Formats: sequence, C-alpha cells, structure tokens
Amino acid sequence: MNRAHPAADTSALAPFRVRSFRFQWPADLLASWAFEMETLILGWYVLVETGSVLLLTAFGSLQFLGTLIAPMFGVIADRLGRRTVLCAMRASYGVFALAVMILALTKTLNPYWVLGIALLAGLVRPSDLVMRNALIGDTVPGVWLAKAIGLSRTTMDSARIAGALAGAGLFSILGIGPAYIAVVVLYGVSLALTFGVSGPQPARPGHSVAPNASPPASAWQALKAGFVYVWKTPEVLALMLLAFLINLTAYPISMGLLPYVAKEIYAIDQNGLGHLVAGYASGALLGSIIMILLGDARHPGRIMILGIVAWYLLMAIFALQTSKWPGFAVLLAIGVVQSMAMIAMSVTLLRITPEQFRGRIMGVRMLAVYGLPLGLLGAGVLVDGTGFPIAVGVYVLFGILCTGCIALGWRTVVWR
Repeated sequence: MNRAHPAADTSALAPFRVRSFRFQWPADLLASWAFEMETLILGWYVLVETGSVLLLTAFGSLQFLGTLIAPMFGVIADRLGRRTVLCAMRASYGVFALAVMILALTKTLNPYWVLGIALLAGLVRPSDLVMRNALIGDTVPGVWLAKAIGLSRTTMDSARIAGALAGAGLFSILGIGPAYIAVVVLYGVSLALTFGVSGPQPARPGHSVAPNASPPASAWQALKAGFVYVWKTPEVLALMLLAFLINLTAYPISMGLLPYVAKEIYAIDQNGLGHLVAGYASGALLGSIIMILLGDARHPGRIMILGIVAWYLLMAIFALQTSKWPGFAVLLAIGVVQSMAMIAMSVTLLRITPEQFRGRIMGVRMLAVYGLPLGLLGAGVLVDGTGFPIAVGVYVLFGILCTGCIALGWRTVVWR
C-alpha cells in the first residue's frame, strides 16, 4: 500500500498543491457546469423530437462509450502527464459543443446529428474524471484525500445544480442555439484555466510499487500491468466490481431516466426537469460536505457499503412517486447517500494504488462506467415493456443482492 506520511508530504507538497488547485478547482467547476447544461439540453431535445425513451437512453449510453479506452488514456497520462491529456480532452469538448451550436443556429440540427456528436464526445469524456482524480492523488497527502475528493466532488455537484437550472432556463427562453453559446464559452474558459494546473511530477524514490512490477517497455505492457495489478489485489478487485454494479443498476434510474420521469410520469416541462436534477445534485453536494467534515473516516468501506444499500432502497421509494415535489425530496436523499458512497470508494482506491500505477488503475476503474450504457439500454427496454415502477424494482433487487454478495465475499478487505 502507498500511504503518505503527513509530516513529510505536507511541507514538501503544500506550495505545489495550492498552486495546482487554484486553477484546477474552477476549471473542473466550469467543465462540469457546461457538461450538465448540454446533457440536460440534448436529452430533452432528443426526447421531445423523437418521443422515444429508447433513443433517450441510447443518447445517454453513447456518452460513456469511451469507458472502453479509458485505461489507455490512463497509460498515456502516466507517460505524457495528466495536465497535457486533460487539456487535449477539454479542447475536444469545446469543438463538439461548437458543432452543435453551429448546427442549431443554422437550423440543421436533428436528433441523428446529436447522437453522432454524442458518440464522438463519449469516446473522450469518461476519462475526464480519471485525470481529475489522478491529479488529486499526485498532489494531496493520503490523510487529506477524503477532504480533497470531497472538495473535488463539490465542483461536480454544485455545477449539476447550476448547470441544470441554467440549461433548462436558457433552453426554454432562448432555444437550443443561443443556449449552446453559453456551453461553448464555459468550455473555453475551463480549457484556459486547465493550462494553469500543475504538470506531472517525477516519481519520488522510495515509493512502494506493486509486487513483481517492472518498468514496462510499451504502452500495451503498461496497460497489461495495470490489469494484472487489479486482478491480484483483492480490495481493488472488489471495488471494481462494486463500481460496475452501481453503474449498471443505480445510476441509470437515478440519473439517466429523469427526462422520462419528468415528461411521462410527472407531466412537467424542461424547467421541472431542471428542478429534479438540481434536487439530486443538491443532495450530492450535501453528501460531499458531510465527507469533508468527516475527514479521514476510519471505516470508509462501511460507509461505502451502507451508502450503496441505502441508495437502492431510496430508488425503490422514488419509483412509487407520482408527482414532482415528493420525487424531488427522494432524489435529494439519493444524492446524499450516493455522494458519500462514491467518495468513500474513491478515497479507498487512491490510498491503495501505487503512484506509478495511478493513471492506469483509475482508467481501469472507468471501465466500470461501461455498466451505465448497458444499464440504460436495459432500463429502456424494461420501462417500455413493464412500466417504470417494475423496472426499478428489478434493478433494486438485483443490485442489493449483488452488493451483499460482494460485501460478504470480500468482507475482510471491504467491510473491515
């Protein structure tokens, strides 16, 4: 395990850390804000233009296609530097958003253009979180990771609130073209700030390495070494399985199907959808603040498991709601437990990952997100065939059963 010594790391890394976070925090905030705005705008556009929940879930799924190549992004980041890769990625976001803006302003945008651009953006976007967390792991001592990850999560959670409300408001008042001007500007400013993020540090001598690890001769060998490390490290393997499970069964319901719930069950417009997304994000922000206050929690594994189980139970309650504000209240609670569980998972993974493997392991972690498009497509089929409450019930029962099996099978490394 790679556990930092607070006394040594605090003095050595404090100037580097402050200089980096002065740019990284607002850059991440604006990128998250822009992403949430365009996700809400385009999700609503696809649903209204096509009337198909299956195409809506396909749109959501395409945005996570790049999870398959996220480990290779991690390898590249380990070699070229996190900042270099992150800048290139955020430049691509701006280009894709600019394409949507031009198509919308020239009245040539249609759902198929949206799906095509979502496919291209989906090849890159899933690795954004890999770079963010890897940079935090590079610059923050281990005993501060819970606070640092919690603070980083507040950028996504607060941006989800502001982005959802701003995106819905601009879309309803100005239309999709003018609304996308704001998205392009936000991505541009985020890219400019990302250039100020600290570059890669050379590996410090004396840090622990994985057993039998040697400097790989090629990118493919580096990637293979990352997968071998995951397979041979029980606590990492358990975390990967849990991450895949919640992306398969939890996120599709609590995030991906919200446009369907808003339009077909609650009978509300895009502004009402913005309120639901903001409620979920407000709960997540509260959960992040709770984890910041808890600091270096003694049992993050227990927080993670209990939070995941509570998440599923609240999803079952959410499926029974038939109007906006009760659903809003349940989404608020879901956001709290979801955020606490995911921060606990990230803290545990960063603590046990050697520095020279960090980009690759976080990239492999993103493969778990591939469960989200699979879960979205499955949910779309189930909702069309059985209705929303029954589809959620199937996901909840399966999720709780698998979580229990993982917690029991790896209880010595996950629970204790």
